[in-house]
Amino acid sequence: MKASEIRSKWIEFFKTKNHKIEPSASLVPHNDPSLLWINAGMAPLKPYFDGRVKPENPRIANSQKCIRTNDIENVGKTRRHHTFFEMLGNFSIGDYFKEEAVTWAWEFLTDKKWIGFDPERLSVTVYPEDEEAFKLWNEKIGLPAERIIKLEENFWDIGEGPCGPCTEIFYDRGEAYGNDPEDPELYPGGENERYLEVWNLVFSQFNHNKDGSYTPLPNKNIDTGAGLERFASILQNVDSNFDTDLFQPTIQRTAEMAGVKYNDSVETDVALKVIADHVRTVAFAVGDGVLPSNEGRGYVIRRLLRRAVRYGKVLGLDRPFMYELTQQVADVMGVYYPEVVEKREFIAKVIKTEEERFHETLSDGLAILAEISGQAKANGQNMISGSDAFKLYDTYGFPFDLTEDYAAEHGLTVDREGFDKAMEEQRNRARSARQDNASMKIQGGAISELTVKSEFVGYNDLVTEAKVVAIIRDEQMVDSVSEGDTCQIVLDRTPFYAESGGQVSDEGILRGESVFAKVKGLFKAPLGQHVHMATIDSGELRVGDSIKAEVDKTSREAIVKNHTATHLLHKALKEVLGDHVNQAGSLVEPGRLRFDFSHFGGITPEELAVIERKVNEQIWRQIPVVIEYKSIDEAKAMGAMALFGEKYGDIVRVVQVGDYSLELCGGCHVNNTSEIGLFKLVSESGIGSGVRRIEALTGRGAYEYMESQLDLLKQAAASLKSNLNDVPKRIDAMHAQVKELTRENESLQGKLSSIEAGQLTDKVVQHGDTKVLTARVEAAGMDTLRTLADELKVKLPDTVIVLGAAAEEKVNFVVIVPQDQVKKGLHAGKIVKEVAAVCGGGGGGRPDMAQAGGKDAAKLDEALRLAEQIIAG
Repeated sequence: MKASEIRSKWIEFFKTKNHKIEPSASLVPHNDPSLLWINAGMAPLKPYFDGRVKPENPRIANSQKCIRTNDIENVGKTRRHHTFFEMLGNFSIGDYFKEEAVTWAWEFLTDKKWIGFDPERLSVTVYPEDEEAFKLWNEKIGLPAERIIKLEENFWDIGEGPCGPCTEIFYDRGEAYGNDPEDPELYPGGENERYLEVWNLVFSQFNHNKDGSYTPLPNKNIDTGAGLERFASILQNVDSNFDTDLFQPTIQRTAEMAGVKYNDSVETDVALKVIADHVRTVAFAVGDGVLPSNEGRGYVIRRLLRRAVRYGKVLGLDRPFMYELTQQVADVMGVYYPEVVEKREFIAKVIKTEEERFHETLSDGLAILAEISGQAKANGQNMISGSDAFKLYDTYGFPFDLTEDYAAEHGLTVDREGFDKAMEEQRNRARSARQDNASMKIQGGAISELTVKSEFVGYNDLVTEAKVVAIIRDEQMVDSVSEGDTCQIVLDRTPFYAESGGQVSDEGILRGESVFAKVKGLFKAPLGQHVHMATIDSGELRVGDSIKAEVDKTSREAIVKNHTATHLLHKALKEVLGDHVNQAGSLVEPGRLRFDFSHFGGITPEELAVIERKVNEQIWRQIPVVIEYKSIDEAKAMGAMALFGEKYGDIVRVVQVGDYSLELCGGCHVNNTSEIGLFKLVSESGIGSGVRRIEALTGRGAYEYMESQLDLLKQAAASLKSNLNDVPKRIDAMHAQVKELTRENESLQGKLSSIEAGQLTDKVVQHGDTKVLTARVEAAGMDTLRTLADELKVKLPDTVIVLGAAAEEKVNFVVIVPQDQVKKGLHAGKIVKEVAAVCGGGGGGRPDMAQAGGKDAAKLDEALRLAEQIIAG
């Protein structure tokens, strides 16, 4: 059975059980800073599990693409370790529970219409205290007790939030994978290859509270996960996941390119498997907008790419090749994940660019490694330090074994312990840099109990009469609040927009006969009601009161200008930079707009100017903004863009700006682009992981910004004693003048150095057969000091020269040792290191020339005396 058939059967089976099939979410978590990647089928569904959002259908199933890189070193060396994998899942949010989950799992696995496993080959594990699960397997399903193993670790708990016992289902692969009756690990759940876990059913029935206690959940949930790759390996009767149809096309194509055969040698097979795994991960990540970089997700992708390229070298592939394998990934995975087909050319371009860059980097790294090795030998050392090896690994992608191989060729070893220490320090930094957020929230509370209706009317009305239907204060439902109270209010209808899709919440007031309250923001309750965060300024407010809700009109008008401008900007970016550009986040508030988007490489000033003009042209065209509700299929057929990380229902809101922009959006917009007035880019920058950010202003904000820039230009003109039009010419003239003065200054400095060098020759002293010059000189910086040292080297070729200079409370040293003195054991790098230490500094260099800096100028003379003592022996 092909992997695609297994996936289809999973989806079809749970459709028969009235589950909503949730499409796979992006690998990039949406509004979840606790995760670097989506790493499990339930990860994108966490708001359902902890009660923040109520799903339309409490029964959900999916096939979710996932990335995990915690065991990267095992990929290719074991049967089942991957960085990218698919997790099949079925979920119940407060609907069915253990009996249905167990019964349906057994039906899907054993019924020949679906998977058709031999029931005699299946065993399960349960949590020892979960008698209900044991009885279901034993009495309802009919599994004998000896094939139901009780394990203490069968309890799913990730800290604060929902948790509960689990039951895992194992498939017996037969005696060929283990038959030693003395093996203590040969049982379902043990460390062995015979009993393969295929499905884990988690019975989420407790809250893990902040104080460490456990209480029953208000709504019990089911969370399951099954590995598609594992199913495929069993049903295709192959030795490992890599032998399935998910990987073999990529492995065979790589082997063909390299002129090798799969299953010929362990080393070759590991390389082929690593490449097949990593190219799949990288292709999907790039397809979801993650680009190689030096931080975060982009760094993970860069590491995987470079690791695969290194394994390509093992196969003799010394050219960019991975980008060609994106075709195999698209052929295998495109049936269910169209993005790897639709974006294949872009994915291939990104991978090829990164491969080419890495091949250049490898050359740079080899040059640096040669320098490090030479320095070690010159210093009389036979080992490359762990910190140097780690720098090569972290900066240039050099695997430790490559550094070891090179070192061995040059008669050196590498400090493995130091390398491992540096690696662990980096991991600790990465862990501490991650936001320490609980990955789930405690289920329950007053907000989760809200069942009242609340209608949003703010697309068309900014003022409306409304009735108070719920009040929450201090996380409790209350009947009334009074002056000074801060509370949360739900109205039966509201004009206030609740923060969503990058657009900030409205602000405004609630007023009644005996109350005046300020609304400072909103959020959505689990059933979508708009909850107003308010402060009672005067009077008293009761549930059932009629009030007038008024949005701050000035603020909303500024917000809608910025929001519609982001749609125009999105389209302009695609036109100028390419269709690969996708929104990766936005912020729309009264004072500005911020737009994050995927793009590799920088953006030129000329491109930014074109982007800005394109947006303004749409404003000048005075285009009506048309908003309609369509079915999701109809909207996609129209070509409407769906935005990063957003979930859409069957009916969607389509925002169309003439023939220019068409997007799915639930936000507020202008009626005509002319209302935006003016669009002005303020800044553009990279923010990591192949994501760039533009900040811009519209309307009054854009005008005021341009006026402030014009004022600065006028001030500059006044300082230059020029009119506005001649400012650039005046600045160019001043640059030329400064350049000429700099040349004259350098010439004078050279002449002064020559004069000073002539004067210093009289200060040479003799220590045995060694001539020494140590001197404190005047030099504005290291460049001037080196120039003086070079002058002296010409005049005194057989003299050891040590110069020190103090400038701006800093100290600089230069040491020059003639070659005949180097042969006798003097080393400029070692001398300068000791001398600089006296002044609280450090440095080093070659045996014949070295430089260093220090902090304490008061000890300069002491340092020079030490230099003469060291040289004199």
